[in-house]
Amino acid sequence: ATIGFHLPHPWRLPASPPPPVPLYLATSILKRKRCPSFQLNALRSQVCRRNFLSSLLKATVFPQLGFPGFTIAESLNGFKEYIDVFDGYSLLYPKNWIQVRGAGADIFFRDPFVLDENLSIELSSPSSSRYKTVEDLGPPQAAGEKVLKQYLIELMSTRLGVRRESSILSTSSRVADDGKLYYQVEVNIKSYANNNELAVMPQDRITRLEWDRRYLSVLGVGNNRLYELRLQTPESVFFEEERDLRQVMDSFRIINSVS
Repeated sequence: ATIGFHLPHPWRLPASPPPPVPLYLATSILKRKRCPSFQLNALRSQVCRRNFLSSLLKATVFPQLGFPGFTIAESLNGFKEYIDVFDGYSLLYPKNWIQVRGAGADIFFRDPFVLDENLSIELSSPSSSRYKTVEDLGPPQAAGEKVLKQYLIELMSTRLGVRRESSILSTSSRVADDGKLYYQVEVNIKSYANNNELAVMPQDRITRLEWDRRYLSVLGVGNNRLYELRLQTPESVFFEEERDLRQVMDSFRIINSVS
């Protein structure tokens, strides 16, 4: 992405500095983490470049453009709140994430740098099923098995030589401050593929790891519907992003929808 600026004419400069410019790309100066010095794989490098770019923009680019009082507009603690009063839910999401239209979910946000890191909301249809409580799914472990099965169905591939490995990392339940019961599920899915699917000899079909991701889900029921908050992140950056991701999970609430 590119950033464009329109500077005022030299003899019509404003008397005072312009107000802060909101900029979703300049974000990670508040991310509370450092880039690793070694073992920089592609995804970690993307996280580092994101942090470096934000620091560079704030420290050098804008002062050079004549904006000495520039500050990055942001919500409290680096998050924004999203409220859907029609479908009946609310959540916090990292302020630098961007909304993607037409992604097939009710709402979809993703990190503009690490594209495999995103969140979405899935809703059941009130006309096809009427949920009373999240316990309609069974205990948390049973819900976790259903969540994993659904992920594997959605990630099914018709390519030759593709193999998926999956596991449920944890399942739990909690009662939030709204008095509602929520289930939390964490799973890991790895995808392996052959480098030459059509090779005749087995030694020519070398299996390699395509991707390794962690999926975190929060399940809740309200308005006779099942709600699922989905978070996805590469395992290679999960522990760097974990604090933010868990804050998103903890913020998810189901509210009364407006008919």
